[in-house]
Amino acid sequence: MEESELELESRRRIYRHVAESPGTHFRSLVEELDYAKGTVQYHLEWLVKNGIVERSEDGKYTRYYPAESFDEGDTEVMNALRSEYTRRIVGHLASEGPLTTSELTDRLDKSGSTVSWHLSNLQENGVVEKTREGREVKYELTEPERVKYLYTVHRKSFADRVVDRLLDLWESY
Repeated sequence: MEESELELESRRRIYRHVAESPGTHFRSLVEELDYAKGTVQYHLEWLVKNGIVERSEDGKYTRYYPAESFDEGDTEVMNALRSEYTRRIVGHLASEGPLTTSELTDRLDKSGSTVSWHLSNLQENGVVEKTREGREVKYELTEPERVKYLYTVHRKSFADRVVDRLLDLWESY
């Protein structure tokens, strides 16, 4: 990418934020950069149109990534890590291995339906897989090393001490 492509300070700031916090979403950019919605929208569209930034839909948000920095599997994991409760589910699965919905419900202090919804999205996006053991259904990460790598590399952009502790525990084994 040539410097002249990002001649406007606002465009440079938006791109830098996307590069430093891959998977960020529109509202986050508006809030953190303190720009008008129209300004962020205009520059994001320009960055996408010119192949500098890529979009990824996670079902709830449109997320933005530096172009050609993440493959599809990486963006699915990063999309999951950008959502607080999904990130915590991933953290528990990463540190403890396969868990049932009820085990995750107890750990997260969330309703079973909420945890099930997040697990369904994670499964649909290929981040977790479920296996049946007798009457139990357990969920586990499909690529735990990818999750660990992406979380470690982008840890500062998540700021989640709960997951930090879980993954530190995982790393200590």
